[in-house]
Amino acid sequence: MKDRIRALRKALDMTQKEFAEKIGLKRNSVASYEIGKNYPMDTVIKSICREFNVNEDWLRTGEGEMFIQLPEEDEIAAYVSDLLEDDGENPLYLIIKEIMHTYNEVSPKSQEILCDFSKRLLNNLSQKKES
Repeated sequence: MKDRIRALRKALDMTQKEFAEKIGLKRNSVASYEIGKNYPMDTVIKSICREFNVNEDWLRTGEGEMFIQLPEEDEIAAYVSDLLEDDGENPLYLIIKEIMHTYNEVSPKSQEILCDFSKRLLNNLSQKKES
């Protein structure tokens, strides 16, 4: 398992400290798993799988794919959740928040126009992508 934990962390492009913080551990715990000094408890394995969308069979045995494929709706929800996570340093969060506030301040007719514009923009982008 030590090699798979390291491979997962590298695939996520995270340091041991970043990885550990995401699952509520200290960096030295992750280091001890990666060198094989300690074996993670079931609760840690479950946390890793939940937090990083990892296939538990792969993590435990090496069988199957590293990550669980999410339905598109769940994947979008995860992206939105990450975008809206306010850590005080996320400028994208502030932009999205301001867009939402501004959208709510305009009239229903203006909202309708913005939605129509967005549909046309997406349509134009998909047509360009196809050609």
